[in-house]
Amino acid sequence: MAGYRDMLTPDEVLARYHDGPQDGVFTDGSCDPNPGPGGWGFVWVKNNEIVREDHGFDPKTTNNRMELQALIEAYKVLPEDAQCSLYSDSKLCVDTINQWAAGWEKRGWKRKSGPIKNLELVQELYALANAHPGCKLEWIKAHDGSRWNEYVDALASTYQRG
Repeated sequence: MAGYRDMLTPDEVLARYHDGPQDGVFTDGSCDPNPGPGGWGFVWVKNNEIVREDHGFDPKTTNNRMELQALIEAYKVLPEDAQCSLYSDSKLCVDTINQWAAGWEKRGWKRKSGPIKNLELVQELYALANAHPGCKLEWIKAHDGSRWNEYVDALASTYQRG
């Protein structure tokens, strides 16, 4: 991650980037150093316009916890009958919910290879994802110029700007 002086503000991102999906909910987490202080953010957009956004901070956390928290906070603002895509640039989070969590739940929230890290957040996120059957969780590549993914990266990093 770049130092805070190299990071763009959310407004600077909007002025610079225009590509990528124009509808959906974009989430991101940040932590520098990892572990250390971190932030999370989400933005819900329709037709390239912001419907809602939020971000938060944790003084002692990890990047994975912030990625999970961003998704949790995003799902919380969506109505249960929402029909949209949620985007995360954390392949780990996307695979956790889309591929692994169902099996872990069936085994009593256990993995074959050891304990599940951040279990309480994984369980909360999995429950929220299941409560929103019309929402699809998708992976999006980080730092590829996608406007709203870059925007939410800036939101998640606002704690570093003071």
